[in-house]
Amino acid sequence: MLRDHLTNELNSILKPENYKDYCPNGLQVEGKKEIKKIITGVSACVDLFEKAIEMKADGIIVHHGLIWNFERPVYKGAYKTRVKLLLENDINLWGYHLPLDANENYGNNIQIAEKLGLKNIEPFGEYNGILIGYKGICDQIQSKQFFEKIKTIINDRCIIFPYGPEKINSVGIISGGAQKEFKQAISDNIDLYITGEVSEYNLHMAKEEGVHFVAAGHHATERFGIQALGDYLGEKCDLDIQYIDIPNPV
Repeated sequence: MLRDHLTNELNSILKPENYKDYCPNGLQVEGKKEIKKIITGVSACVDLFEKAIEMKADGIIVHHGLIWNFERPVYKGAYKTRVKLLLENDINLWGYHLPLDANENYGNNIQIAEKLGLKNIEPFGEYNGILIGYKGICDQIQSKQFFEKIKTIINDRCIIFPYGPEKINSVGIISGGAQKEFKQAISDNIDLYITGEVSEYNLHMAKEEGVHFVAAGHHATERFGIQALGDYLGEKCDLDIQYIDIPNPV
């Protein structure tokens, strides 16, 4: 498959033009024109790039790319090493941030909602003018039982502030670093909020508002979308696609 055709396919699925993001979504580093083998992963990093080189990949698709608006990196140190590995080995790099959180089919949040068995799933959680999360119903499940389900499916080392109702009916999900959006879950009368990261104030807010808060890990909550996207592309575009997990406890 040609690089430009794959870029068009990714953009048609993830619709990056719909998001006000703080990074460029799409092709970030240009490599070879012909694509046969793709490696997917959560974050652009040397460990992932070295695995891709070892496996003779033509391209890499990640959720966290190389380029961010809040950084103005010069080509030195770790940044130089990352770019050098890609350019010397003629490997393409695609990155999709918010589009891969919010996508209604292959996004992190819809994937988590479905794996947790939620019903009546609908968009939730506004960020920069667009809803990027999902919420749903879980039919009055005991909170301890649902916490164990989260540990099994997402991360057995998650941080739990169990201050909501004994039986959980509604769940809101925004993957990654969305601890500030906890306020939106409270406003929506949601029983349990799941995100990746946690801040000091989240404990007090959960306790005082009577809402469960779970920080299941930034990396852990953002593995699902890139894997679902890779599975779809591999089947539709007849590409050899493999997900590589680079462990990260955060």
